[in-house]
Amino acid sequence: MSTNEELIDRWRDEEAPLLPLLHAFHDRDGFLNEEAIRCVADGLKIPLAEIFGTVTFYHHFSTEAPGMNTPRVCNGPVCRYLGSPELLNSLDQAIPMACAGRCDDGVPVIQGNEIRVGQSVDTLEARPSPLPSPNPGNTEECVFAHIREPNRSSLEGYQHTGGYEALMKARKMSRIELLDLITESKLAGRGGAGFPTGKKWGMVANADSEPKSIVCNADEGEPGCFKDRAILDYDPHAVIEGMAIAAHATGATKGFIYLRYEYPETFKIVEQAMEEVEDLIGNSFSLYLRRGGGAYICGEEGSLLNSLEGKHPFPRNRPPFPVTHGYDDLPTVVNNVETLASVAPIVLKGAEWYRGLGIGDHAGTKIISVSGDIQQPGNYEVPFGLPLPTLLTEWCGGMPEGRCIQAVTMAGLSGGFLAGDDLDVTLDEPSIRAKGSFLGAAGIMVFDDTRDMIEVAHSAMEFFAEESCGKCFPCRIGTQRLTERLNGQTGPTGEKAWRKEVRDIGQTMIATSACGLGIAAPNITESLIKYFPEQVAAHLNSSR
Repeated sequence: MSTNEELIDRWRDEEAPLLPLLHAFHDRDGFLNEEAIRCVADGLKIPLAEIFGTVTFYHHFSTEAPGMNTPRVCNGPVCRYLGSPELLNSLDQAIPMACAGRCDDGVPVIQGNEIRVGQSVDTLEARPSPLPSPNPGNTEECVFAHIREPNRSSLEGYQHTGGYEALMKARKMSRIELLDLITESKLAGRGGAGFPTGKKWGMVANADSEPKSIVCNADEGEPGCFKDRAILDYDPHAVIEGMAIAAHATGATKGFIYLRYEYPETFKIVEQAMEEVEDLIGNSFSLYLRRGGGAYICGEEGSLLNSLEGKHPFPRNRPPFPVTHGYDDLPTVVNNVETLASVAPIVLKGAEWYRGLGIGDHAGTKIISVSGDIQQPGNYEVPFGLPLPTLLTEWCGGMPEGRCIQAVTMAGLSGGFLAGDDLDVTLDEPSIRAKGSFLGAAGIMVFDDTRDMIEVAHSAMEFFAEESCGKCFPCRIGTQRLTERLNGQTGPTGEKAWRKEVRDIGQTMIATSACGLGIAAPNITESLIKYFPEQVAAHLNSSR
């Protein structure tokens, strides 16, 4: 067992040392006691109060026993219907955790660094992530094209289908040629923002400051989203190759994969892949793997960068943007897993090929995570512009027998609900935004006609209230007030007054919140009022 001094010496001079050092102490002792926190503060020359505030901000760092040995049970919107309340009551000392990114295979329970999945105590077992099923629509794929090949996660398996040939090809191209190719492909950020990838890379390439970095945002914390886990579990080299190509295009010399805490098995897979490829990537680009501590807000790029740097993970004020002031206040590309996994196929097959994968004027593909009341949940790579009913009915097998769709969420929870006639929409950003929602990270949770939408909305707002970082009061207070209005314990009971107050709170949050959490959370209540006025009225009547 390593001593405190040995752990400090191991990590003190590494890039982004705080998170791995905290994990090292946490793994050794099962929790982070005062002595450990003081050692880290002294070793890294960080004020003790700042370290303590950072440690206690994350959900999965414990400061007292039993710490890591406590079973943590996913209590996300889908898992609640799959048995998480029963598991919480059945497992000794179990505590709930926010969505753990396994909505297609619930219910996940994390204990230590091990994850088990099942719907009861008797069925809990360790098992790999579900592999994406063969494309039901027989459409051409980009990211999932080879993911189902045997032994794909290994370097040998990846190279079997041409892995790293794109990197060799890219390194023979000039930076301008490579940037033009990515720009012409119309590849845009697949994490939700949809910013043109070629433009982002070009801004970093043209920035004067050095050194530059590539950061892979693998902290997918949005409920209903689990595509990053599938890609990294079965095709980690696709992401690594995409990062190496991005490094060549921008002149970056450092790369970081920031992985969410709730994917311990994924961490091992990616770590192995990085070890395999060290010689192939070369000395000009250094790659690092860092694991978060459990915080939804770290999926926001400013919070992620602060977390990576060892700071309290609050969102950053913008401008300046990461392309000029990112990691260590230097030019940084922040791309998500799916975006980076799309790069190598584009380099090999060309911009026109990629644009042609979409339907009509829409370019490329999008991975959609589908869960909830649906026959065949999972990850599906669809052409942009595919009708939503086609995905749900033909690809995912439709609803359980005797049921019909009441609502779906878009963009995980952040896009709110779609229901009624608005379900007849195509899967592309303009079409969905025209309905008052957005595609975002593309997590679709399906709720059938037996579900209480007030209950669904309440659990969603509870999630946002729990995950609010607290930096700005509109989000910190607004999510709490909206949760209270949905549980019927406080606030006006008259329907007209309730609607006005809920909308006033939401509009204030949208106008004044510091980041996307506070801006997106009111989509839940706004879409609830829009699509389910009868349920709202019944809820208020029952609360009197």
